[in-house]
Amino acid sequence: MIESDHNRAAAARWQESGESLFMANRSSATFDEIRSSVQRLKMKIPIFQVDAFTSKVFSGNPAAVCLLDEWISDSALLAIAAENNLSETAFVVQSGAGVELRWFTPRVEVALCGHATLAAASVLFELQGWPEGRICFETRSSGQLIVEKKDKLFEMDFPARPPDREIAIAGFNEMIGTVPAKVLGSQEDVFVVLDEEKSVRELRPDIAALAGLKCRGIIVTAKGECGDFVSRFFAPSVGVDEDPVCGSAHCVLIPYWAEQLQKKTLHALQVSMRGGEIFCEDRGERVGIAGEAALYMRGIITI
Repeated sequence: MIESDHNRAAAARWQESGESLFMANRSSATFDEIRSSVQRLKMKIPIFQVDAFTSKVFSGNPAAVCLLDEWISDSALLAIAAENNLSETAFVVQSGAGVELRWFTPRVEVALCGHATLAAASVLFELQGWPEGRICFETRSSGQLIVEKKDKLFEMDFPARPPDREIAIAGFNEMIGTVPAKVLGSQEDVFVVLDEEKSVRELRPDIAALAGLKCRGIIVTAKGECGDFVSRFFAPSVGVDEDPVCGSAHCVLIPYWAEQLQKKTLHALQVSMRGGEIFCEDRGERVGIAGEAALYMRGIITI
């Protein structure tokens, strides 16, 4: 770890300052207040940017990974994520309790994130000399998440979250820009099934309208032509208009398509502009989600 004593002292000073910017009402804090408060940390934090679910840079889903000696204020974590301005930033702390993991969009902390988990695992395996073949991440809202290194793939073991009910949303066809075959509800997301892959690829939803829905995001999917199924994921309510490749959405997608296609092992494509490839396995109450990762950038955050 880097500068552990210095970072611990900085974290204590941050907590003592009593600042809670971004937490209840971000609009109440000016940029000058945010900048002034965060700069009081005086820390250096290793940062990596990794493209997940792809073998080459400039595709897949970029995530930032920050390695901390110990947890700093939620406000500071959120400010760093906002500055990174990626769909998610993963924060990792190695402690006596194990490897702790949290994820932030530029606006909120989220309960589960697949691509940033894969990115964090790739950093530990490939760049930090992780000595074992698996990493057990401890999370606050999703329990223990295991990632295994299997040749070029990083395979995540996540909870299954199958869609469980039909739902009706007033004006939804206009919001999504088409007439869905099905609209289902799941634990956090609206799950939309279209008739063909082409419709998913060409979809142009009303992002501003979707932002008003009371859900994490909207999963849009169809049976695939080259893979078993395709999808896209829109999450404007948490600050992500379209997530290029969403691992956690496959907690919903995998059990649905495993039942529809009567297959346990599936090959998926997320057909956003950047695109990504996901290798999937239905495990009953859990799902296997695997993909490659490509390092784009490494550096130091100085605040």
